Amino acid sequence: MAAALLAALVSVTALTSGAAQAQTIEYVALGDSYASGVGTRDYLDDSSCRRSDAAYPALLAAEIGADLEFAACSGAKTGDVLAGQLGGLSAGTDLVTITIGGNDTGWTGVVQKCAYPYPWTCTKEIDTAEAFVRDVLPGRLDEVYDAIEAAAPNAEVIVVGYPLLFNGEQCNAITRISPGEQAALNDAASLLGDVIGTAAANHGFQYADVRAAFDGHAVCDDAEWLNGLSYPIVESYHPNKAGQSDGYFPIVSGLV
Repeated sequence: MAAALLAALVSVTALTSGAAQAQTIEYVALGDSYASGVGTRDYLDDSSCRRSDAAYPALLAAEIGADLEFAACSGAKTGDVLAGQLGGLSAGTDLVTITIGGNDTGWTGVVQKCAYPYPWTCTKEIDTAEAFVRDVLPGRLDEVYDAIEAAAPNAEVIVVGYPLLFNGEQCNAITRISPGEQAALNDAASLLGDVIGTAAANHGFQYADVRAAFDGHAVCDDAEWLNGLSYPIVESYHPNKAGQSDGYFPIVSGLV
């Protein structure tokens, strides 16, 4: 009888061990072009969202052996996340990452205006973007974060920020963004990062702040992790493969 009981225990243990090994981390990656991988120039065939295996969600999923629902999409705003990216979330979701908010501010248009030659300036556009970040964006982020909490109540959520793009140098003959404009753009990006980080903390989410990681790797630095003006234009001012693998990935991975 003891032998039979021992055999039964061994059988149950084996089944339990097998079930544990079969479990997979369910990971959903949300957000915009910085999460989808625009700038890496290497995209999956099945998506107009420019999702890349070189983007930090794919790198993270490979490292932790996760089942990745890659919902991030180029051009996405907070409303697009609410309307079309949350379908993969459930009570069984283990991990969520999200980079969102930059497109809500009209950031691309601001940088484009700053790139116009003298005598055009972008002070008004930067001021407008900063006012939006202070006064409107926190409410939009709260909506998104509330929706994530409701749809994936058991998930660890990591909010991933944006780098500062510029180092004060002018290395592109076509895009002459002055040192003063570059400093103002970096100040606006820092404000965006602070607001996103505060909103994440208010929801109990972790914040992957990548600004320090990209120091020394901005546009015009010797080792660029960010594209300057590029062709096609959509690749401009986004992390390249090194920016994703050496900038974003270690920060996000360290929080999982």
